[in-house]
Amino acid sequence: MAYTINAECINCGACEPVCPVEAISEQGDARVINAETCIDCGACVDTCPVDAIDAP
Repeated sequence: MAYTINAECINCGACEPVCPVEAISEQGDARVINAETCIDCGACVDTCPVDAIDAP
């Protein structure tokens, strides 16, 4: 399983540059995490200002 971004996402983009495998991208009004690329490192979790990233 991979980290997921929930509906609380405000699309600020803070998580995208900290992902070491570039698994996060913009889709519509939010960011999404590609589950096939995500390595479950959790780097994105600490950068999210609204706690919109859920652990696997």
